[in-house]
Amino acid sequence: MSNRMYRMNRRQLVHAGTAGALGIGLPRLEALRAAATRQQYAPAKSVIFIYAVGGMSQLETFDMKPAAPAETRGEFQPIQTAITGMEICEHLPLLARQSHLYSLVRSVSHPYTGHGQGHMVMQSGRTALPIGFTSRAKRTDWPSIVAKAGYATKSRNNLPQALVLPELCDNEGLVSGQTAGRMGPRYDPWLVKASGTSKEFEWGPCPDCFHYDDKGFQKHQCAANPVFETPKLGLPNDVSGQRLSSRFDLVGKISRGQRQLEKSDATVGFDRYRQRAIALLTRGKTRQAFDVRNAADPVQDRYGRNKFGWSLLMARRLVDVGVNIVQVNLGHTGTWDTHQQQFPVLQQRLLPPTDQAVSALLEDLHQSGQLDEVLVVLASEFGRTPRIFVPTGAKTGLPGRDHWGPVQTVLFAGGGVQGGRVIGKTDRQGAYPVAAKKTPEDFAATIYQAMGIPATASWYDETDRPTHLYGGKPIAELF
Repeated sequence: MSNRMYRMNRRQLVHAGTAGALGIGLPRLEALRAAATRQQYAPAKSVIFIYAVGGMSQLETFDMKPAAPAETRGEFQPIQTAITGMEICEHLPLLARQSHLYSLVRSVSHPYTGHGQGHMVMQSGRTALPIGFTSRAKRTDWPSIVAKAGYATKSRNNLPQALVLPELCDNEGLVSGQTAGRMGPRYDPWLVKASGTSKEFEWGPCPDCFHYDDKGFQKHQCAANPVFETPKLGLPNDVSGQRLSSRFDLVGKISRGQRQLEKSDATVGFDRYRQRAIALLTRGKTRQAFDVRNAADPVQDRYGRNKFGWSLLMARRLVDVGVNIVQVNLGHTGTWDTHQQQFPVLQQRLLPPTDQAVSALLEDLHQSGQLDEVLVVLASEFGRTPRIFVPTGAKTGLPGRDHWGPVQTVLFAGGGVQGGRVIGKTDRQGAYPVAAKKTPEDFAATIYQAMGIPATASWYDETDRPTHLYGGKPIAELF
C-alpha cells in the first residue's frame, strides 16, 4: 500500500527479518507526560476506540425521538435503561441494562456530510480540513487520534503503543484519517489484518455479512466459514525465543560495526522495531491475545462468534497485555451507511451483534476491576438525517437516512468516566445540538486527558514543526 500502513500477517511475523517493516510510533513526549498535573483520577492505561464505519444513526441507537413526526422517529421504540430518564433503542437491551457503566454525549457536531470529511475530522479530532484534502489518505493529512496517542505515550512491555484492527477502511483506496499523516509513516499505527472482506460483500459482522440487491440484503457465503483470520504468531520449530533474541543481537552488532550508526535515529528506531517483533513472537500471553477464535466457548458466546465479537475480544486482550490504544473498526466501508432498508438491516444484522459485543466488553472490564484503567469509546464519522426517505434508485424500495454531520451520539465508558450520565441535548427532531455542543477537538481532548497526556503536549511533523495535540477541551461533564 502506498501509505505504508504496517500489516501483520502470518508470513511477516514468522520470520524475524521482517522486523523493520513493522513500524510503530515512538514516544517523544515522555517527559511532558511525566510532568503532567495530576488528575483527580489515575490516567487510564489504555483506550479501546470503537469506530462504527459508515455513519451510525443516533435516532436508532442512543438519541431516539418517539414524539417526533413519523418521517423522523422511525420504526423502533425506546426502552428504559437502568438509569432513570435515560432511554435507548429497544434493540440494544444488553446495553440498556449496563447504562450505569457508560455515559452518552448526544451533541457531538461537525459541519460535514461526506464520508471522507467525516472520517478525517472524527479520526483526527480536528474540524478544519488540511490543505489539499481528498477523501484518499495522504501524507499531508492530520494525524489520527490513535497515531497521536501512540506517539505521546510510552511503550509498555515493549509492545506497540497504537494498533488498528481488524481492517482499515478502504474504499478503492485507503480512506483519509487513519494514518499518522504528516507525522510520517514511522508513526502509523500497526495494523492487525484479521478480516478478508471482499469488495462485493462488505457489510456486517461476518458470518452475517450481507449486501444490497433487488431482493433486500443477502447473506454472504462466508456464513459457513467466517472470514476472520487471526495472526499466527510463532517461531520456526528449531528456533527458541532466546536463540531468536541472540540472532537479533548479533545482527545489531554487525550493523553498528559496519555503519557506525549507534546514535542515529534510524538505528534507534530499528532497534525498537526489532524489540517489538521479538515481544510479539516470543511472549505467550501476547500471542494468545490474537488467538480469539480458539478462546473458550463461554467467552466466544458472550462476545459473539462474528467479526464484531472477535474484534472486541482481541482488543480487550491486547490492552490487557500492554497496548496503549486500539482502534476497532466496527464494520468495513459502508457497513453503517444505511441509505436504504435501514430498519431491517439494523434490527437483524447490526444492532444485535453490536449490543452483544460492546456489552460483553464493558461487563468483562467491570467484573475484572479494570474498567477505570481502560477508556472505551464508541463513535462514528457522523450521524444520520432526521428525515427518513427512499433514495432515488434504491433497489429495495425500503427507506433509510442520509449522512448528517451536525450531530451524533458518542458513548464513553471507563477511564475515569462517571457512568449513567447524558451530556448534551438535541432538538425535537434529533438534528442539531441545543445544549452542550461538542466538537471533534473536544472528543479527542477527552481521550488524551483520560490517558494522562498533558494539555501542553505537542506532536511534530517530518520537518520537526510542533503542533499542540489538544485542539479543544475535554468533556468535563463526563468525569
